[in-house]
Order: sequence, then C-alpha cells, then structure tokens
Amino acid sequence: MDDFDTLKQHIEQTLKIQCNNYKEDYIKRRLLSRMRSTNSTNYGEYLRYLKANQGEYEVLRNALTINVTEFFRDNDVYEILKKDVLPDLFAKRKRLRIWCAGCSTGEEPYSIAMILHDFLNQDKTLAAQIFATDIDKVVLAKAQEGVYSQKAMVKLSESQIHHHFTKLPDGNYQVKPHLKELIRFRPHDLMGGTPISRWLDLVTCRNVTIYFTEPQKDELARLFHDALVTDGYYIMGKTEYLGRQVENLFVPSNSVQKIFRKKE
Repeated sequence: MDDFDTLKQHIEQTLKIQCNNYKEDYIKRRLLSRMRSTNSTNYGEYLRYLKANQGEYEVLRNALTINVTEFFRDNDVYEILKKDVLPDLFAKRKRLRIWCAGCSTGEEPYSIAMILHDFLNQDKTLAAQIFATDIDKVVLAKAQEGVYSQKAMVKLSESQIHHHFTKLPDGNYQVKPHLKELIRFRPHDLMGGTPISRWLDLVTCRNVTIYFTEPQKDELARLFHDALVTDGYYIMGKTEYLGRQVENLFVPSNSVQKIFRKKE
C-alpha cells in the first residue's frame, strides 16, 4: 500500500468519508490544497501532520466535502455591494478593477457581473473588469464555460435569467457574452505570495481562508492590502475573520457582512 492509499484509508477510518465515492483526481486536488497549506511535501508527510494536529481533521473534512458555491450566496452582502460599495467606488473613478479570489465554478464573479451590468447600462461612461481566479483548473474551466443546471438558477429572478442567460436544448443555462466580457478567468495560487494584479478597487475572497492556517490567513490579508488602492474594499466570508496581527490593516465598513476598507 503506497502513501496515498494509506492516507485514504486513514481518512475513511477517522472521518467516515468514503474516498472511493469520489473521483481520484478530485481527492488528490483537495489533498494537494491541504498539503500546500500545511507545507507538506508528500502524502506521508501530510498524514503525519494530520495525526499531530487534531484541528486539521475538520478542515480536511470541509475541504473534501466542500459544497459548490451558488449565485448570490449570502444575498445581504450583494445588497450592500449594490447599494453602498459600488456607488462609493464609482463616485471616485469611472473604471473599477475587481478581484474575485477562489472563484470556484464561477457563480460569485457572475453574480457581481450582473450587478455591475446594471450600473454600466445606466451610465455608459462607467467600465469594470473582474479578475476571477482559482487554483483548481477543473472548476475554473467550468466557470469559464458558464453553463449551469436549472437547479443552480434557483436564487435568480426570472428577469435575471432572461437578461443574462440562454437556455440550452438540454435544459441547462449558459451565461450570455455581455457578462463573460466583464470577467477574466485565470489560474492562480493564493499561497504563491503574488496578487493577480495591483491597484484593485475591490477584492472578494469568501469562504476560502477557513482552510488556511492562521499565519497563512494573515499573509493573505497582507497580500490583499498591498493589492488594493487607498480606501479599496475587501470582502470576506461571514464565518471568517481578520487575525490580530493584521486587523489594523483594514477598517470595518460593515462588520456583520465582513466588508472592510483598506487602511493606509
């Protein structure tokens, strides 16, 4: 039995997750993400880390059973984005640059693009560009394709579906070109230490850092701080938080929705 099989067996025994119910490349991608986050160079090393750090078991469980994101997840965040954040940014400059980090299968950047499209329609002098990134090239390819099942459309209004999607013969829905034109999908490793771009007006990285160690969360906050323009916004997931080492880098804009502004 090699180290990968040994690790799988340990996962099945301790977490009661049947790894064989998933495609092997899926399991390996998720394990590789955790290995990077824990500085483990191989499966055997990660297994030793897992046994020595009880908290990693729950993080690993979340990583292996992570749910696919959805359009307008936590809708209150998008309402504030629409009513407060974007109007504030557009009042200062005509062109916005946004980074959606850890975009998974694309629902979040497309949700932001729908809101942006309304602003751009109302004022033709405005422009925007979304950089949507993920380390997983498989989910990134799905995001770029922009094809979603009927079930995935449940949170969208009939008007949103009509304006932004084309229904395909197989019953799925494809994102229309006017939304795709607002987004550039790119592979990117958040642990690489380099932002996808600089002079950004808004960074969203939601429900991603829950899988990172505390020092790595802090490094990521510093990375986003450096990438943002003065008074740029950073939006986290509702269950995430800024560590004590980096909380002085941002000021709360909406504490409940975890929306912060860069502090110089």
